Amino acid sequence: MVGPNYHPPQATVPDRWAGPTPDSAPAPPDIDLAQWWTVFDDPILTSLEERAVRSNLDLKQAEARVRQARAARGIAVSGLGPTVDATGAAQRSRNPGLNSGWRKGDTRGVVSNIYDAGFDAGWEVDIFGGIRRNIEAADADLQAAVEIRRDVLVSLTAEVARNYIELRSFQQRIEIARQNLATQEHSARLTRQRFEGGFVSGLDVANASAQVATTSSLIPSLEAAARQSMYALAILLGLDPADLVPELTPPSSIPAGPPSVPVGVPSDLLRRRPDIRRAEADIHAATARIGVVTADLFPRFTITGSAGVRSSDFTSWLSWTQRFWSFGPSATWRVFDTGRTRAAIEQQEALQEQALIAYQQTLLNALQETENALIASAKEQETRESLITAVAANRKAVSLSKTLYTEGLTDFLSVLDAQRSLFLTEETLALSTRAVSTDLVALYKALGGGWGEE
Repeated sequence: MVGPNYHPPQATVPDRWAGPTPDSAPAPPDIDLAQWWTVFDDPILTSLEERAVRSNLDLKQAEARVRQARAARGIAVSGLGPTVDATGAAQRSRNPGLNSGWRKGDTRGVVSNIYDAGFDAGWEVDIFGGIRRNIEAADADLQAAVEIRRDVLVSLTAEVARNYIELRSFQQRIEIARQNLATQEHSARLTRQRFEGGFVSGLDVANASAQVATTSSLIPSLEAAARQSMYALAILLGLDPADLVPELTPPSSIPAGPPSVPVGVPSDLLRRRPDIRRAEADIHAATARIGVVTADLFPRFTITGSAGVRSSDFTSWLSWTQRFWSFGPSATWRVFDTGRTRAAIEQQEALQEQALIAYQQTLLNALQETENALIASAKEQETRESLITAVAANRKAVSLSKTLYTEGLTDFLSVLDAQRSLFLTEETLALSTRAVSTDLVALYKALGGGWGEE
């Protein structure tokens, strides 16, 4: 076969990750990257992921593209075999009777009939491999379509988990806001009672009322965001936006996975990430198509044949004596095309170079995504541990400030400051808990989790 043979690209990747890896605690052996969401141990999340894989519309489109690529390969393979056409015709014609011996002025002419039926066959002998290179390119295109579907799976499963975690985060933040609102309302009632008793000024009452109103104003926007997350999940499952509202409205905690992740080594991305595998398939297809156009520089050899019956009389049309046949090879060779074929080869070589550069860029992006996910996950866990300590301290500060205020040993501003700090740290802790889980999802996505060999 003419044209270059495909060789996998030589990828240079680091021996180890630059960022912190969760290898201090070995990952449980039952963690399956193909179904990584099960590590969160959340039945609702698992159910949503399974339904999304069955009914997501983007995934259905990707599956249709795989079938399209498979059919295109079948078209390419058919070029190796012969073609046979059945033909049939009945023709009646009249020719003028010039110089035929008729009297002067005779216009009858000659009327004749032709009845024809048979088969025409042709077979191009793929001596220089143009057809086989086309099949090779179609195989690579099919593999690329398969990898695109897998890439959609990776993105889909990560998007479902991210939206679900955000939903639970909004619900937790709503609960935190309501709890703090109840505490602040209690403080406001206490302040009014002390004002009516003449123990405090109206300034304390105004400050308490303002804090209650401020906290209350946050809840509607959080409720709207939670409902929007439900709508987003429904669309990912191929449902109407409101279909999941009854199922997801009851609040639940933010799902948390184990800190251990089977990150492996950077070279594992080459076999695990569908986008890298697709980029490699694109290089293969571009390389094979160089051979397809290179074959146009050489002659084409075809074996043709035909057989059938032909008669001018309908009654004897199908008679064995009226048979005809022909058989023989033919060759065509385009000896001059003003450089068109050479230019086509250069074009395909440039496309191959582009595919190779795209592969290198895809690999670098994959390494960056994984490094980003590793450092974000490690540092966010540290942040969350500090926030847990801060929340505990702020809760103690709120309790002490209320006691001191009741006993008249401090002013109401101390109570307000303690309550604001508690609300802020609890809100920040909820956001950090969400970030820990979403960073874990991002890490599994960066590692190419979400698909398995079929």
